[in-house]
Amino acid sequence: MKIPYIPEDAPFNGEQKYWLAGFLAGLHSRLLVLEERPQADSGTGAATTTQLHILFGSQTGNAEALAQSAAKAARDSGLVPVVQALGEVDIEIFASMRHVLVITSTYGEGEMPDNAQLFWQAISASTAPRLEQMNFAVLAIGDTGYDGFCQAGKFIDMRLEQLGAKRLYDRIDCDIDYEEPSQQWLTASMPQFAASAGSSGKALENRPEAPVIPGSNKQNPYAAALVTNRRLSGPDSDKDIRHYEFDLTDSGLKYEAGDALGVIPVNDPTLVSLLLAQLKADYDTPVSGYDRSLGDLLTYQFEISEPSRKLIEWVGQNTTNQELRHVLQHDDKDAMGVWLWGKDSLDLLQLELARTIGIPEFVALLRPLQHRAYSISSSSKAHPNQVHLTIASVRYHSAGRARSGVCSTYLAERVGRGEKPSIFISPNKAFRVPADGNTPLIMVGPGTGIAPFRAFLQEREATGAKGKNWLFFGDQRLEHDFIYRDELLNWQEKGVLNRLDLAFSRDQAKKIYVQNRMMEQGAELYAWLQEGACFYVCGDASRMAKDVDKALYEVVAQFGGLSAERAADYIDQLKKEKRYLRDVY
Repeated sequence: MKIPYIPEDAPFNGEQKYWLAGFLAGLHSRLLVLEERPQADSGTGAATTTQLHILFGSQTGNAEALAQSAAKAARDSGLVPVVQALGEVDIEIFASMRHVLVITSTYGEGEMPDNAQLFWQAISASTAPRLEQMNFAVLAIGDTGYDGFCQAGKFIDMRLEQLGAKRLYDRIDCDIDYEEPSQQWLTASMPQFAASAGSSGKALENRPEAPVIPGSNKQNPYAAALVTNRRLSGPDSDKDIRHYEFDLTDSGLKYEAGDALGVIPVNDPTLVSLLLAQLKADYDTPVSGYDRSLGDLLTYQFEISEPSRKLIEWVGQNTTNQELRHVLQHDDKDAMGVWLWGKDSLDLLQLELARTIGIPEFVALLRPLQHRAYSISSSSKAHPNQVHLTIASVRYHSAGRARSGVCSTYLAERVGRGEKPSIFISPNKAFRVPADGNTPLIMVGPGTGIAPFRAFLQEREATGAKGKNWLFFGDQRLEHDFIYRDELLNWQEKGVLNRLDLAFSRDQAKKIYVQNRMMEQGAELYAWLQEGACFYVCGDASRMAKDVDKALYEVVAQFGGLSAERAADYIDQLKKEKRYLRDVY
């Protein structure tokens, strides 16, 4: 169902149009939930009582994928799963749910994922309904490398209990290697839901298991030949931004514009050698409990560039370094961030230690080596046998040593043409090109944030979409950092890209950023939103995305003639309608 469009010449004033748009969107949300509800039982005419509402909050797609796994586990237990994003849940309908499983990731330093923010606002408000009839459980995924580990899940778990809901199964907080513990938790929790819902426990259906295609998930990656590694930034640029192309011919892999590509890196051999020397060990040194040598473990299996929290705490307990001890004792995350900047595992082992760390003990303190996810910068409709990435190589010096990004320099320097790094597709269904090709797009993607929008523009061209396209792009200097210049100008010439606003911060005394260009073009930007445009942002979450978000609120308030409160309502409505979408990191 599509929300009816209210034309500009409709016989309503601005306030009436705004109210009507909100009413229609709210009605649309309710109908979507009703459409997903199972039909009445044909034998009794009574609606099923065995529904399990599986509600997910996901920034990059991991929690959504887990929700689908939970749905299968629910069906195997005789339950009727209803899977829905938290941001799509109407609070009145939520209050009537009897059995609820929440699966959510945590974004940034303890924040809700974008598609859970409105839900959190609703249940944390003083007007939130009581939930005494609800039985629930929460599965949280996060990263112990951040202070707000699984905070979104913890907050929702606590708030549901405060509102009177009964916790059927204790929350689990999963780290970055969440797959196995989350599946064990789902297997253990489903009988509790089934018993509470009165399920027979018999599987509802026997769906044949689809064969797993290599590259369709992290556990089963695909070895894809790297066919292109081309520098995009100029030779005098302060950055090394590169364009990569991987061959997918005969792989069977499918992806959509907006998805990410997971790349499984290999650690820097120089850092591995330095760590082995520090540990007074050889590459082939055996490690108790593992079937691989120490060198192999440090190269392929564990994170060594980013110290784990366990390693930091162990060193803090066994070092005479007063600065680290002070930071740990006062639990000052900002000070810890400053102290850790530029440091890797070797730096910590080189501090003065009261005792020598054993090899098995050191390995036990390391985190598993994780894939790096990059926004795909191609459309499969334009490049059916390839997938493209746009990546800035990370390099810097600290404490007399050259440092580098784990995956970005692995691809830039150590994967030759034709060699086959391990990759997999990471779907992001929350960041898609609109199905309606007539929908206007506003895209804000400075630096490598342009990646998904290159894919969007390829897709719009390949499908012959008629909707207008507007890109805000920028970086440091036009002469050196205008990546994909020829492609963008060609799209402009052909009419695929209707507007291109550029912001190169260092080409003038006063720095200019994409959010400044948004304000300069605020009247037209607001007009596009009124026409039904979708607004997309991709790139740095810590500063750029926040500045762009603030500028968007200001544009809506100023050029829509709305108060700050009404502007916030307007943007909340954009989020509900999936017209304000972000892919930020």
